[in-house]
Amino acid sequence: MKKTSKRGTSLYLGLMIMTILLAVALGVSTIFLGQMKSIREMGYSVIAFYAADAGIEEVLMNRSNPSSPCTESSPCSLDNGSEYYINVRASGSNCEANYYCVKSVGVYKGIRRAIEITY
Repeated sequence: MKKTSKRGTSLYLGLMIMTILLAVALGVSTIFLGQMKSIREMGYSVIAFYAADAGIEEVLMNRSNPSSPCTESSPCSLDNGSEYYINVRASGSNCEANYYCVKSVGVYKGIRRAIEITY
């Protein structure tokens, strides 16, 4: 009669179950952390959009002479830590508006959002 040893089988089975559980936990945490980053950047995107809107509002307040000290090389800062800069082009080859094309870019924590108007 030949005897087979079953010693260590439960240890091997336990190790395999723990490995599978660890892989599932790491997969779920990777997905969860990616979603958290995406949600955080959505909030940053909204702040950057409203910073760009502030730049458009600045130009519209001075509609007859839409110049701004806020350029890409020296953007204007807002109280919430965001910045914006404005690019104004007069009507012509690069601008098909009646008077001006205005592009305002808002920046917050590396996220950029832009608004462009023509009038």
